[in-house]
Amino acid sequence: MSVKMSDVAKLANVAPATVSRVLSQPHLVSKETQEKVLKAIEELNYQPHIIARQFRKKETKTILVVVPDITHPFFSEVLKGIQHTAIKSGYRVILGDTENDIEREGEFVDLLFQKQADGMILLTARMDKDRIEQVSRQFPTVLACEYIDGLDISTVSIDNISGARKITEHLISLGHTKIAHITGPMNVILSRDRLKGYRQAMISHDLPVDSAFIQEGDFSLESGYHQMIRLLSLEQRPTSVFVFNDEMAIGAIKAAKDSGLKVPEDIAVVGFDNSKMSDIIEPHITTIEQPKYEIGKKAMELLLGLMSGKALERKKFVLKDELIVRESCGSKSTVKNFIQLEGPAAKLKS
Repeated sequence: MSVKMSDVAKLANVAPATVSRVLSQPHLVSKETQEKVLKAIEELNYQPHIIARQFRKKETKTILVVVPDITHPFFSEVLKGIQHTAIKSGYRVILGDTENDIEREGEFVDLLFQKQADGMILLTARMDKDRIEQVSRQFPTVLACEYIDGLDISTVSIDNISGARKITEHLISLGHTKIAHITGPMNVILSRDRLKGYRQAMISHDLPVDSAFIQEGDFSLESGYHQMIRLLSLEQRPTSVFVFNDEMAIGAIKAAKDSGLKVPEDIAVVGFDNSKMSDIIEPHITTIEQPKYEIGKKAMELLLGLMSGKALERKKFVLKDELIVRESCGSKSTVKNFIQLEGPAAKLKS
């Protein structure tokens, strides 16, 4: 015989409505009552009729997360933060991988209009601003990692301009004056922000910003490799390179090594994101730590608030980043040595 909600209520010595609240709105029930009900559910192996409940309440208990590239290691930690928080509140997560395709981003958003999800977290924001505004007015929506200027929508991110400025200034503090930057795709706001931070640091220290020292990548290890080769082919080469993310920084380090240079003795390389690989490859990469799990957790918390009809006191959350100094940029003595020797990075080793 199938177990009914009334059976659970009888065993837990509570009203059936209390069992329903524990399953759908646990924050309205005391912890002691929750424990009694959950224990009864476990003992009876009660399986709520999910489809019937969804039909009655017109909810799916599902949230949609749209990610630009599921293969990128950065997003795995953000997704963990989202999923762990969602599961605790009785929600499941479905992923939409756009593969950096703006049209596909719009196709996933259509799932909301098809009533296949109750709310959405966008980890990419490359659609038309008006389109996102339209969606956010009709469905609970949170932006995380990326953002759009002037958009009145709940957002969780770090200050990418400040982080880029911070890591560029670290290279300057080591004595570097010829600092290059391998950017991400310039149609992405994070790429423009990190370029802006790099420029701000250079200008504030009266250092020239050479356009030849700025090369555009596409987030991938391969583009980091190819753009580093371009920089190393210049007549006046940089002594250090700030790379948009750690994955491209790994490619840049490989290019330097393949060109007969040592990192950081001949050329310094720094990245961004503090991916797991940044502390595994040799040399370990100096980078900016993004609180990836916390970004996902906070985004899901905001979405839960929106889905419950809660009025949010704050819509914009800027989480703290941190400079992680490792071996890939060397020290002041390293920089002093190769500048005194007229810079081994100025001539590729044969």
